Amino acid sequence: MKRVYTIKLSNGTIFQACGEEELNLKPNDECVVRRDFYMDMGRIIQVGETVGEGENIDLAQVVRIADDQDRANAELNQEKNIQAFRTAKQMVLRLNLPMKLLNAHYSMDGKMLLIQFTADGRVDFRELVKELSRAMSTRIELRQIGVRDESAISGGISVCGQVLCCARFLREFNSINVKMAKDQDLSLTPSTISGVCGRLKCCLKFEHEGYLELEKTMPRRGEWCECDRGKGKVIDRNLLTQEVTLSTEGGGTIRCKVADLRSVPPENRSQKPQQGKNRKDQEKPAQEKKDQDHQDRKFRNNKQKNNNKKNDHRQNPSKQEKNPPQNAE
Repeated sequence: MKRVYTIKLSNGTIFQACGEEELNLKPNDECVVRRDFYMDMGRIIQVGETVGEGENIDLAQVVRIADDQDRANAELNQEKNIQAFRTAKQMVLRLNLPMKLLNAHYSMDGKMLLIQFTADGRVDFRELVKELSRAMSTRIELRQIGVRDESAISGGISVCGQVLCCARFLREFNSINVKMAKDQDLSLTPSTISGVCGRLKCCLKFEHEGYLELEKTMPRRGEWCECDRGKGKVIDRNLLTQEVTLSTEGGGTIRCKVADLRSVPPENRSQKPQQGKNRKDQEKPAQEKKDQDHQDRKFRNNKQKNNNKKNDHRQNPSKQEKNPPQNAE
């Protein structure tokens, strides 16, 4: 019988391989693997299920458990990896290629050199491969990876204080969208929902189902609920602690558990006469202001007319003498 193992190389590459169950490999054990035409050494990170003979023939094959000689060869390759990375970086700068090199990895037998890089788009690196082949005298493979894979290889600490999920236990990256953040009542600011890679956090995906289960017992924002301390409209909620915040009619807030809430019927949510009274109170100052503005305009118009009459009298004083006042006899 054979068993499927998940193996990780020194450059962060993760793949699956088949090996005899008699090897009794365990997590963190080092082993020698045959991939295509070359041999490499990796570390077991997960032990899978057993498979029958003839199955998974396309997978790499675990040859043996690594011995001291294999580890010595791996250490020598580490020095060669550093030199190859420096050479490749100089060639990239000379050829002015828009790419960022991440690491270089020699296979254990030295038959292949794998260089991983990131770039915004497609890069024509054919000339780079030719020059590297002449300089290294071995087969060259350039592999473009995404920013999520880059973070998984580099590692780091997330804002939660834990090691990055992609570097710790995630083996594949699923599709993530903003709707998952909305379902979890998270702020949609980029700094809140983005990881160190600049993409949406991976935890939004594998925690999504748990939040949907918690959301089933929670009232939505805007719903009317009541508890022993009063009633109001839901303005905030915490899915993890199962708590909500109510805004009361008096302007205060009440924080309570979901288990203590009761739904409020539509007829008991608000008092219509009181709402009408408040509306009149709000409209009254606006009407008073409108009347005051009308009186001010009328006063200004009358004042302007009086000034015009005085100016006409000063310019034509003879008009007033034509009709002198008559004294009563």
